[in-house]
Amino acid sequence: MRYFIKLAYNGTNYHGWQSQPNASSVQETLEKALSLLLKSKIEIVGAGRTDTGVHAKEMYAHFDYPEPLDAAFWITKLNSYLPKDIVIYAIIPVADEAHARFDASSRTYQYHINTFKNAFSFEQSWYHHYPLDLSKMNEAALILMEYTDFECFSKANTDVITFNCKITQAFWQQNGNQVVFTITADRFLRNMVRAIVGTMINIGKEKIAVAHLRKIIESKNRNEAGFSVPAHGLYLTHIAYPFLHE
Repeated sequence: MRYFIKLAYNGTNYHGWQSQPNASSVQETLEKALSLLLKSKIEIVGAGRTDTGVHAKEMYAHFDYPEPLDAAFWITKLNSYLPKDIVIYAIIPVADEAHARFDASSRTYQYHINTFKNAFSFEQSWYHHYPLDLSKMNEAALILMEYTDFECFSKANTDVITFNCKITQAFWQQNGNQVVFTITADRFLRNMVRAIVGTMINIGKEKIAVAHLRKIIESKNRNEAGFSVPAHGLYLTHIAYPFLHE
C-alpha cells in the first residue's frame, strides 16, 4: 500500500530535504524514524527538494508499506519519536501509482522579511531594514507571469531538462514590520525563488527599474539577475494534488 505523509519542518538544523553523505537531512531523519518504528526498511520520496536552511510549513512525501496503518496511532507515535523541528500532520492512503513529486499540480513558497530587528524570529525571517517600494515590487511580480522561461533565476550547472515554469500568482504584502512575498507555480528551479526575491529587492530599493526585469528574464543569464536572499527566510507553504481535497 502507498501512503502520503503531510509534514512540516524547521530547516535550520538540516542540510535541506534530500539525504546526502555526512550531513543531516529531513528525508534521512524521517526514513530512520519510519524504518525503526515500522520494523521495516522504509524509503520515502518527497514532493521536492528544499535547500539547506529552508523551512516547510507543508511538505508531502510518499512511502510503501505492505499493511494497513492506523493513521492516528502512527501520527502520534512518529511525533513522539521525531525531533522537535519535524512534525507529522497526516498519513493518507493513496492509489499505488500516486507520486508525491510528479503528481503535484502546484507549489507555493513564501519569503519572509523583517524590516525591524526581531530577537525572536532571526532564524525564521531575513532582517532587511532598508526602505522598499512595494508598489514597484508588485508591478515587477506581475511581469513574472508574462514569461515561462526562468533560466536567469536558476542555479548554474543544474541538470534540469527545461527551465520552463508556469507562475500563477506572485505578490508582496506588508503587515507592520513584516514583508512577505508569495509565489505559486507548477514547478520551481533550484534557487529560483531566492533569486527572484533578491532581484525584486533591487527593484524595491530603486537600484534597477521595474521594466528592466524583462531584460533580465530574456537574457537567460543568472549573472544579470539579482543576489540570492538568505535561505532562512524561505518557506514551502503549500503543495496541491488533484486527488487530495483537504
